[in-house]
Amino acid sequence: MTTATLLVSCPDQKGLVAKISDWVFSHGGNILHADQHADSTAGLFLMRVEWELDTFDLAKAEIAPTFEKLATEIYAKWNIQFSDYVRRIAIFVSKQDHCLYDLILRQRSHELSAVIPVVISNHPDLEKVAHNFGINYHHIAIAAENKREQEHQQLAILKQYKIDLVVLAKYMQVLSPDFLTRFPQVINIHHSFLPAFAGANPYHRAYKRGVKIIGATAHYVTDELDEGPIIEQDVIRVSHRDSVVDLIRKGKDLERIVLARAVRQHLQNRVLVYGQSADSGLGLRTVVFD
Repeated sequence: MTTATLLVSCPDQKGLVAKISDWVFSHGGNILHADQHADSTAGLFLMRVEWELDTFDLAKAEIAPTFEKLATEIYAKWNIQFSDYVRRIAIFVSKQDHCLYDLILRQRSHELSAVIPVVISNHPDLEKVAHNFGINYHHIAIAAENKREQEHQQLAILKQYKIDLVVLAKYMQVLSPDFLTRFPQVINIHHSFLPAFAGANPYHRAYKRGVKIIGATAHYVTDELDEGPIIEQDVIRVSHRDSVVDLIRKGKDLERIVLARAVRQHLQNRVLVYGQSADSGLGLRTVVFD
């Protein structure tokens, strides 16, 4: 069964659920899932609708142009995705392998509906891991003096492999604004519960503070370091008996889980990014529909 998923954000107003649902119904669609949220602070209505295409009277190519009329009427930002389109992921890594292994194994066991054709790294260390799974590996060393040229090479590889999403699986480099302008679909895993302990060495700083919980955060990447809209977070308790090594071990377990959840939610079209309104004072935020 092939489905279509519509994500909509627009100014909040009466009758939006009825208008959008009626549009699907009027073309023979059977709605499988529908969820909505009104953000009163931002004055926005946000909705996710998924419906069967078997009985829908519009071809895929006709759906977006046909919905455009209603979208214009309600001043909506929107996009439509189809369940039979399998997205292609490039994984960026440095030297740590735990998130790389986890994503590959989840993809191989069909937990993640995607293809992983390439791994890109600023170090050669994990080439064997990729090759053991039949995945192409590109080592592109990054230094301050060659960052621009090397990022252009990375972007060329993304184009070559027709990549839809980049996942930073412990990639210890900051992507430039130019890179993100040309390829904005990037998810990162951060080894702390943002906004706490942003930046480098969070576990060491958390240990010094004597924290009782540590966390991990998966977020979309923007040109503001570790400030992108958050997709998924989780925490685990620690105690005075835990060393820095213990915190790092527990943190790695969280990083695997949180990153996998975020990637899965993105692939299932459950994440809607909104905000950054001068009137509301809100930065970019997400609604993650169940």
